[in-house]
Amino acid sequence: MKTVHSDWANTILVCKKCSKKLGGGFGPKGKTPLARALRAELGVRKGRKGALGIVEVKCLGVCPRGSVTVVNGAAPGEWALVREGVPVATVVDELGLKPDGE
Repeated sequence: MKTVHSDWANTILVCKKCSKKLGGGFGPKGKTPLARALRAELGVRKGRKGALGIVEVKCLGVCPRGSVTVVNGAAPGEWALVREGVPVATVVDELGLKPDGE
């Protein structure tokens, strides 16, 4: 088996199906998907070269109304249901994330 190196210190899984149902729901205009808003807030690049991996997954099977399901890889036993319109800075704090480079 081969392996590939990654600079990720943590992985965040964001349900893409939940985000699609909301039509975005985050950011200044409320039209940005949560994964993209988190990347912008934290200054994280896409791909394995970033300090943190934010990955959109097909469906996590929870399907909350008006929310997006998020799993922090550092605490996989507790899934977060992020309500539409919650400030992204609040989501970052609640998940215990740090901006890139800190």
